Amino acid sequence: MTRHHADKPRMQGAARLREFLRLDREGGMHGAIRALHARPHARAEDSRKAAEYARIARGHLK
Repeated sequence: MTRHHADKPRMQGAARLREFLRLDREGGMHGAIRALHARPHARAEDSRKAAEYARIARGHLK
């Protein structure tokens, strides 16, 4: 007869850490997706000019 699963020894040391890290990696966002989200948005030159005019109009002169 087999032992109850509560009577079996817990994982120790490196195996437990390795399993924890595997679960953490699988649950997180992939690195490539994170890099795409962190990239600045491409903007047209007209949009940048409008932002600069608005900044100057508000009185923020660098």
